[in-house]
Amino acid sequence: MSEPISDHGAADTITVLPVRGLPEFRPGDDLAGALVAAAPWIVDGDVVVVTSKVFSKVEGRLVPAPTDPEERDKLRRELVDAETERVLARRGKTLIVAGKLGIVQAAAGIDGSNVRRDELALLPADPDASAARLRADLRVLLGVEVAVVVTDTMGRSWRVGQTDVAIGSAGLAVLHRYGGAFDAEGNELLVTEVAMADELAGAADLVKGKLGGLPVAVVRGLRPADDGSTARDLVRPVDEDMFWLGTDEAIGRGRREAVLLRRSTREFADEPVDAAALRRAVGVALTAPAPHHSTPFRFAWLRERRTALLDAMAVRWRADLEADGRPADEVERRIARGDLLRRAPELVLAFRTGDGMHSYPDAARLVGEHTMFTVAGGAAVQSLLVALAAEGLASCWVGSTIFASDVVRRVLELPADWQPLGAVAVGVPAAPIVPRPPREPGEGFLEW
Repeated sequence: MSEPISDHGAADTITVLPVRGLPEFRPGDDLAGALVAAAPWIVDGDVVVVTSKVFSKVEGRLVPAPTDPEERDKLRRELVDAETERVLARRGKTLIVAGKLGIVQAAAGIDGSNVRRDELALLPADPDASAARLRADLRVLLGVEVAVVVTDTMGRSWRVGQTDVAIGSAGLAVLHRYGGAFDAEGNELLVTEVAMADELAGAADLVKGKLGGLPVAVVRGLRPADDGSTARDLVRPVDEDMFWLGTDEAIGRGRREAVLLRRSTREFADEPVDAAALRRAVGVALTAPAPHHSTPFRFAWLRERRTALLDAMAVRWRADLEADGRPADEVERRIARGDLLRRAPELVLAFRTGDGMHSYPDAARLVGEHTMFTVAGGAAVQSLLVALAAEGLASCWVGSTIFASDVVRRVLELPADWQPLGAVAVGVPAAPIVPRPPREPGEGFLEW
């Protein structure tokens, strides 16, 4: 067994020190000089953690803004649009976007807090470069080797509340990778990565706060190693992001793929079907359009009478095939096809009823009425198949009950106006369901 490696990302003790006595920064101010005056006690190995708003101010990333709340908000939204590469989600006026720095956060980091009422602040244009410049200036002024982390406040997916994270850094390894290491029990750590820069940002914010006018803190005791990485390396690449689609994109893509996920599946996993999911799918199918504001379709979840019905249908199929003079081997082959309905974990039968159907003395109109209701039943079946796929369930529609309608009605004791529309085998897919590619309309679509 491999020996556990030392935990290079951890320190026995760290101290977080607020830097007091800093001025209210304005464009062109000397940030490094102010830090040296306020914190001459900074030493080698310290991590200087600075709120991004400080860099926004000294680097002139302030935008004049009207003091009228509505006009100010209008300008803020215009600035958000200008700084946004992609909108991921929106709720009311709140936007979650990927900004020009690649960072995903609310409003592209455009902020009106801790600035004058007639200003709005943009994020630093290049926070990593800002961190590198401050680090170099402190080396010249104090003769110390420190790391610098630039922070901003943001929320986190699936978590309530906000915390500070690193949007710029210099002089430290932003990630501590444990991949390939072993814990004390000998378990290999395969993909564990600790976002050291983010942890430093959060720790420093415990003493900086949001209202106390303390935009800088120093974390001491960690003595981080510099591997040349920057906070930009913490932005997950799109090809590694499992949630790269924004809300609108994900919903739109899901809608487009819902029908494409519906495909005939004849092999199912040995797992029980979630009864609640099946019922939800039927509930969706019952919303299918139908004539005369009716609901002329029914779905029967076949359980206790399943074997009796399939046995009776097999007798009918065999008799019909033999009456047609089919060879014995073909008869057995066709009968065997019905095994899918026996093997499927669950079986749902679809029916078209006469509910809401008008009676016409004219035979042609009566046939048309029956056809119209049958089409509605077919729409309901398709809705069921799509809804099952949306629930992650596999299905296969089999039309054999249509050809044994009298047997189905007799075994299940159904009214004479219940017309079978096939059976749907339902189960957990044995393999992930992959949406089929849509076809080109071609000959299937005429434009007149």
